[in-house]
Amino acid sequence: MKLTVLGMYGGYPYKNVGTSAYLVQTESFNLLLDCGSGALLSLQQQLDPLQLDAVLLSHYHYDHMADIGVLQYYWQLHQGAKKEPRLPIYGHTADPLHFAALTMQGVTDGVAYQPQRKTTLGPFEITFLPTVHPVPAYAVRIVERATGKVLVYTADTAYFDQLPQFAQHADLLITDTNFLKSKTGMIAHMTSTQSGLLAKDAAVKQLLISHLPQDTDLQQLQQETMTAAGPTIPVLLAQKDLQIEV
Repeated sequence: MKLTVLGMYGGYPYKNVGTSAYLVQTESFNLLLDCGSGALLSLQQQLDPLQLDAVLLSHYHYDHMADIGVLQYYWQLHQGAKKEPRLPIYGHTADPLHFAALTMQGVTDGVAYQPQRKTTLGPFEITFLPTVHPVPAYAVRIVERATGKVLVYTADTAYFDQLPQFAQHADLLITDTNFLKSKTGMIAHMTSTQSGLLAKDAAVKQLLISHLPQDTDLQQLQQETMTAAGPTIPVLLAQKDLQIEV
């Protein structure tokens, strides 16, 4: 399983880099995990978008799904060979209006995932965990059946006690890391220290911090996360086009 970072900022694009979007691939399957602003342009640099097998959305904030509309237009207007006759876009149904928009007749099909149930998607088994966020959002645990490799994506969330068990022994953990450790008050994203401690408590093999802030020293953010995670867990800073073999 290979992960490619297509975009990693929270909220809005910054310095020609987009918001949350990740390409998860095996030898035979191409999954787009979230589809934030700028995702389609970044995807085109890695893969013909017609070769996607599926899209999976953690939630419907625009920095995670803004490019769904233009991706639908791309599929509608291009007549090249497609891996699927209609692109399946997986999303939750807690927001019926946004879920309905995932379907474009003859082009894409909105597919409802049931957060309380395991979803089989191509070579993957996927489980979900509701997060602590202003809108319904779900962390995602992806297991590649053939290898047993595990990728966990927290999506957007404040820290809560169920996260370490959900991320337990992940080969790669991607965390929403939007604040330095000095951040206080009610927040809907995690701090550097919280991300590092989550990785440590879950005994993950490596940590990728993402959903990055635009106005913060990212080297400090990474260093604070590394300190909390401890010396045995590599902490990577998300960058556009970064590829990680899981």
